[in-house]
Amino acid sequence: MSIERRSRIGEFFVEKGLIRLSGYAAVVVLLLILFFILREGLPFLGVYSFSDFLFKSDWYPLSSRYGMLALLTGSIMVTFISVGLAVPMALGTAIFMSEVAPPKLRNIFKILLEILASIPSVVFGFLGIILLGPWIRTTFGVQTGLNAFSAGILLAFMALPTIASVADEALQAVPKSMREASLALGASRIQTIFRITFPAASSGVIAGVMLGIGRAIGETMTVMMVAGGSAQLTVNPMAPVRTMTGTIAAEMGEVVMGDEHYRALFMIGLLLFIITLGVNTLSGLIIERIRRRQGAQ
Repeated sequence: MSIERRSRIGEFFVEKGLIRLSGYAAVVVLLLILFFILREGLPFLGVYSFSDFLFKSDWYPLSSRYGMLALLTGSIMVTFISVGLAVPMALGTAIFMSEVAPPKLRNIFKILLEILASIPSVVFGFLGIILLGPWIRTTFGVQTGLNAFSAGILLAFMALPTIASVADEALQAVPKSMREASLALGASRIQTIFRITFPAASSGVIAGVMLGIGRAIGETMTVMMVAGGSAQLTVNPMAPVRTMTGTIAAEMGEVVMGDEHYRALFMIGLLLFIITLGVNTLSGLIIERIRRRQGAQ
């Protein structure tokens, strides 16, 4: 058998076998996770009203009350705070790294972002309890610094590396000729960045933002340590809250397998799965629409 023939056979097995198997494996694992969550969570709807579960705010498992509206609003509030703080910082960092910083400084920033992304969430939680919480309590004159605002600040720094790295790669992918053409036509550097480079990379930037939102929604340890842990319905960012992920982490180890409380926690997990799927689907639709618009232009 010739070397060329063996090379083609090897490429065939790699392409048709390993690569496809990896893709199928990811889909199978996702479906198995969904199946497990549905199997453990859906029986809860046979003993508890779904409307009460979704729209009531009293989460008291000892009294068989499983209204998760307070947990949902707590998760949404913390996520909005974190994204509102992280996106401007991350995009500013990405623009600086891609368009302003010299190569050596850009490499340093890349390393720092990787270090920030590698810090365990429990360390952020510890810093929130020791440093951020007391500072917020003193600065804003609130009863406790462990609240939604503190958790949102910490989640912003946790989501920042993801958003900044993806946005930086998207900006780097914009052809250099587009920048040079803009500058040659008399546009300033700032005009080129915000009118040419940034719009051209908008699909990648949006993908980074959506990944950051997913990171904030799914974070557990930090919000469990810093958000206050109070399952109350509030829109005050300075009030203690409890998130859906924090509830699962705090209570799953104490439940009896198969009882109502156990099933309710899996229903929270199912809702988190649906929210994450919705965010990813929405981001895909937005990115596809932007790409079509850019292709039409």
